Amino acid sequence: MLCMPASSPETTAHLALPPVLLHELPARAAACWPDAVALVADGRQCSYAALQLQIAGLARAFLRFGLVVGDRVAVFLDKRVETVVASFATTAASGVLVPINPVLKPTQVAHILKDSGARVLVTSSSRLAVLQPELSNCPELAQVVVTEAAVPELPAVPSTVHAWPESSPTAGDADRPVAVLETDTAAIFYTSGSTGRPKGVMLSHRNLVAGATSVASYLGNHRGDVLLAALPLSFDAGFSQLTTAFLVGARVVLLNYLLPRDVLQAMAREGVTGLTAVPPLYMQLAALDWPAEATARLRYWANTGGRMPRATLDALRGRAPQAMPFLMYGLTEAFRSTYLPPEQVDTRPDSIGRAIPNAQVLVLREDGSECRVDEPGELVHRGPLVAQGYWRRPEDTALRFRALPVHFQADGHERPAPEIAVFSGDTVRRDAEGYLYFVGRRDEMIKTSGYRVSPTEVEEAVFASGLVAESLAVGIDQEALGQVIHVAAVPSGAARGDPAQDTAALLSHCRSQLPVYMVPTAVHWVPGPLPRNPNGKLDRQRWKAEHAKF
Repeated sequence: MLCMPASSPETTAHLALPPVLLHELPARAAACWPDAVALVADGRQCSYAALQLQIAGLARAFLRFGLVVGDRVAVFLDKRVETVVASFATTAASGVLVPINPVLKPTQVAHILKDSGARVLVTSSSRLAVLQPELSNCPELAQVVVTEAAVPELPAVPSTVHAWPESSPTAGDADRPVAVLETDTAAIFYTSGSTGRPKGVMLSHRNLVAGATSVASYLGNHRGDVLLAALPLSFDAGFSQLTTAFLVGARVVLLNYLLPRDVLQAMAREGVTGLTAVPPLYMQLAALDWPAEATARLRYWANTGGRMPRATLDALRGRAPQAMPFLMYGLTEAFRSTYLPPEQVDTRPDSIGRAIPNAQVLVLREDGSECRVDEPGELVHRGPLVAQGYWRRPEDTALRFRALPVHFQADGHERPAPEIAVFSGDTVRRDAEGYLYFVGRRDEMIKTSGYRVSPTEVEEAVFASGLVAESLAVGIDQEALGQVIHVAAVPSGAARGDPAQDTAALLSHCRSQLPVYMVPTAVHWVPGPLPRNPNGKLDRQRWKAEHAKF
């Protein structure tokens, strides 16, 4: 989409072109539609011009701190205007954004700060106070910016703490073109891995802008849209609400909801036209009575993060019969992968659809050959949305991001390097018309409440309680949440021997160490030993198969 800026000084003339870098999305929107509302948060509106002014101001502050190309800036906040400002100011100052889920516990936040090597942290005074005991474990963190106008009085923090900078129209370094390329890393999104703590997926400017363009094209996003940001902005699908809206000049409503009814009230109050959420939230919404105002302008709703139960799908279509349903599949390593067009929902409601625009999805056997119709194989995604790999994890990157088999790359000319695709680890099948169906995961990841959960991370928290000698965690299928987490535990000498008391104590410990979606639903005390495979590792799948009926 081309647009002539509202005013055309030399510093913004290039914004008439399609955006290439992440921070060009709000900058171009401010040049094209300065008075249009960009964000709504807590009942207050922020125009694109005002948003861009704040982005430029914070970017200048980052540069004063000595931020250089590639430095990581972590953002640990709930959904608010400052979160958005910090996200785009980071790349405007040539840094790399590291969004952190606001529900994570301090030890988990510290892991991301340390693993990413974040040099700057943007957070609130109250969150900083909670994090303070963990910050000594983050040696590369040099600067902290709080959202308040004054620096809080806290015990010694091993970093320089700054108040939120005032916005100023004064031009500065942040207003000049930044020496970064579309192929440079723009953000690191942390996602759980099957073998331990979350790992960072590196996304380039090209990944994020191409993703916004693709998603906006099939959702039909336009300047008149009002998108409800209900998902965390640390999710790829949550952050996509910002990028797709800013691409077309739409409005984003930032919502930190406590109850599902809060979502319906926001939809009614703000005239929401587009909603993207995960199945557990949709199940809760489907059980409520919807006010007429909630659906008055609703143009579409989109599902991501797991399969939508048919009963929920039917209920939602009854609540909002005029709204188009989009059933989507995605993985952080490729941002978005597939969607099912609304006109196909009645015909194939269990399908995850076909590849999104400007991407290709293959179904391959282990030898790299393409599967026949309805033959299960691994979903492999190719195209401009394929991420750059895992941050500081070359071995993991080599396993998931691999060269396509030669016969897919033979297009009549030689390439300077082999094309890299992302091998998802998900098993799918393709029908005769090219539509895909999810079969299962090849690894042991637990998918619950729209999150991917590492069984190892749950097991580490369980073991840290001191109540167990060894444990394993598995996901058990459950319609409402996708899966729920069950733990098999061998009691240690510290356990009381009363299963009810030990379970209560163990779950209390887990709630103090893990966000609610990672807390086990059930604990099964066993005398031990737990089953192991020939390599001596805990055999989660064997235990799950032997105890499949709970």
